[in-house]
Amino acid sequence: MDIINFFQGMGFMQIDWQQAVMLLLSFFLLWLAIHKKYEPLLLLPIAFGMLLTNLPGAGMFHSELWTAFLDESSPAYHSYGAIMKEGGLLDVLYIGVKAGVYPCLIFIGVGAMTDFGPLISNPKSLILGAAAQIGIFVTFLCASFMGFTPAEAGSIGIIGGADGPTSIFLTSKLAPHLLGPIAIAAYSYMALVPVIQPPIMRALTTKKERAIKMGQLRPVSKTEKIVFPVIITAVVALILPDAAPLIGCLMLGNLMKECGVVDRLSKTAQNELMNIVVIFLGLSVGATATGASFLNVKTIMILAMGIVAFGLGSAGGVLLAKFMNLFLKEKINPLIGSAGVSAVPMAARVSQTVGQEENPSNFLLMHAMGPNVAGVIGSAVAAGVLLTMLG
Repeated sequence: MDIINFFQGMGFMQIDWQQAVMLLLSFFLLWLAIHKKYEPLLLLPIAFGMLLTNLPGAGMFHSELWTAFLDESSPAYHSYGAIMKEGGLLDVLYIGVKAGVYPCLIFIGVGAMTDFGPLISNPKSLILGAAAQIGIFVTFLCASFMGFTPAEAGSIGIIGGADGPTSIFLTSKLAPHLLGPIAIAAYSYMALVPVIQPPIMRALTTKKERAIKMGQLRPVSKTEKIVFPVIITAVVALILPDAAPLIGCLMLGNLMKECGVVDRLSKTAQNELMNIVVIFLGLSVGATATGASFLNVKTIMILAMGIVAFGLGSAGGVLLAKFMNLFLKEKINPLIGSAGVSAVPMAARVSQTVGQEENPSNFLLMHAMGPNVAGVIGSAVAAGVLLTMLG
């Protein structure tokens, strides 16, 4: 009898078709992360979290506990007590996502690794970074017309910012049941920047425009770099309080880097803190990708609209740069506008690569870094706008 119970308790005896499909999908994502090196730092833990949550009988993630957490009629509504008492390992780790802790901690690390010098040197870059967020709001409207709730539409639209932590932060607040597909879409498209962007950039520009050479950026003083994060935090938070957690953490990390008096904290934010949080974030986000939440028509629609959002964002920056050139004496190479999505520094490198195809002596990387880092600010502000409107 004990032998029979043992075999009946094996995961092989409990697995259903949805779990089997999700396990195969997790294997595929692990292959992409390891063999193809598609955003491996986050895609690998996300894929492994997906593997763990879909192992039958393992009891590491309980979606029903989180359903009760979000159900206003449930005694467990917005109470972490049941999760801490009855939840598994991934349930406990997911609290950091739901509370918005992990994305903010990652933004501290991102800020500590970011140089806002090119943006400070060329403030016009901020406009290009803002223009690239058009994909977020156009996709938000499209998703609303396609039957998604406003909160779901906002979470789908944010994929267009090409900013994984921001996508996770907003979706965990507005539509946590869509967190798995949205996170996977966001990081997959970030990894595919070199594939998605060049055709759009070439289609919207002429050979002459792609060959435009830009002058050297002016040097930026240390004082400017120190004042910048303080001013940005104050201005954005006073205008848009819901954006304060992301912008504040981003600028805190940058201030630690630029001030020069807390090198230990800056290095910890860039390395140890960032690495630990990435592991926890990836595992817990992957845990939400259960068969019931992932294997449906909505997921296919999210993946399709995500790439549309990303493409529109890339196009928006290029088109605004072309428009600005109608009035500027010193022309902007429109290719740097596509870097306004916040896939740092990959989008800037793509601008450099496509520009050098037309003019091998053209060096656009530092010019493209301006819109690129502006895109990080822009996507966080866009998330704050959506959270204010829909939260």
